[in-house]
Amino acid sequence: MTPTTVTPPSSTIRSLGSLLLALLFTTPLFATKLLIPMDGSQRDHLKAYGVAYWTLQRDVPIDWLLNYRGGSFLIDHFQAIEQECTIRGVTFQVIADGQAAAILAEISDPEVNMEVVKLEKAPKIAVYAPESFQPWDDAVALVMTYAEIPYERIYDQQVIAGVLPKYDWLHLHHEDFTGQYGKFYRSYHNAPWYVAQVQESEAMAASLGFAKVSQMKSAVASRIRDYVAGGGYLFTMCSGTDSYDIALAAEGVDICAPEFDHDPVDPQCQSKIDYDKTFAFRNFKLITDPMIYEFSDIDATDIHARIGQMRDFFTLFDFSAKWDIVPTMLCQSHEQVVRGFMGQTTAFRKDLVKPGVTVMGENKAQSTVKYIHGEYGLGQWTFYGGHDPEDYQHMVGDPPTDLSLHPNSSGYRLILNNILFPAARKRKQKT
Repeated sequence: MTPTTVTPPSSTIRSLGSLLLALLFTTPLFATKLLIPMDGSQRDHLKAYGVAYWTLQRDVPIDWLLNYRGGSFLIDHFQAIEQECTIRGVTFQVIADGQAAAILAEISDPEVNMEVVKLEKAPKIAVYAPESFQPWDDAVALVMTYAEIPYERIYDQQVIAGVLPKYDWLHLHHEDFTGQYGKFYRSYHNAPWYVAQVQESEAMAASLGFAKVSQMKSAVASRIRDYVAGGGYLFTMCSGTDSYDIALAAEGVDICAPEFDHDPVDPQCQSKIDYDKTFAFRNFKLITDPMIYEFSDIDATDIHARIGQMRDFFTLFDFSAKWDIVPTMLCQSHEQVVRGFMGQTTAFRKDLVKPGVTVMGENKAQSTVKYIHGEYGLGQWTFYGGHDPEDYQHMVGDPPTDLSLHPNSSGYRLILNNILFPAARKRKQKT
């Protein structure tokens, strides 16, 4: 089976002929630049990332002005880009070359915490998700659809077949890589959708030559690990974070109750967990009881449930833009304090995060971390706790979030920072 390409709908207003569009990109308009501000003056932060991606698709480079007015974009002034901003409702300014030079000079001052990163290539994006997946049930696919950023959907058969090296950026839909079907057994094991998911997964595993779903998911997790080691970029949220790391640590170990794989858990499974294989977590304790809606003690949902929505926030770290370029890119926002949101995996207990992991967002009062990043081999990964940044406690069957009501969402901006990051990744970083 081939990957499914998902191209978000474009406005019919934008139906310029290909020749006309080419002419609009022939020569930049004389002595001017186009500045897309990303501070509080921006009408639609999320669609601004879509304009940036659209621009990169047309081989026009972008200067990402880290920490300047919320992480603004500076681009050569082409009429087509100006029109695209207007159509999408994105705030922009046309400035003279002299003004642009003054901005760049300000940023280059060693005393200010700003930096310029050149974005040059639109990353090729894949979303790991099943055929039954709906874009509105995944925050990353939802925001890419809203921002009009295209992606391809792949799943187990494509990963096993070896397609991952084709992509620059991979997002894992909130998947359970342990083979326990999201630990939904207690509440939903008689629900038609749950029964269908089990049947589909077992059929998929058999077709790929695996005796169990857990073995198939373990093989998929290993191939994703190899993809990252080879230079790929991995992003995942919610249960795609801890369940993925657990699957790596439990390679070759049966951690599934009979309700999931029809045979008993290995009674020595906890002692056989290999924390050296994980990306992010260590010293965690498995929860193998099928009646408990948790994979392990990594998840801090219980802590956040106690503090409640009105007091649930996390703070982004203020990194040195000139030296810590990667986390600075990933934390670009017009708000440093971001509203929290829950999920099957809401946040991570700080004491279970490996020492070498970069913590980018945390709730210090609760000793939990929300947003983390690290390197593995030649590649990099980001884990972001929670399900939907604009739906505090998303439940099965809830209606989709309408992002037109949240165009300035700082929580969703963090996702889009990660999508643009591979466009600059080949740039030599400071050490």
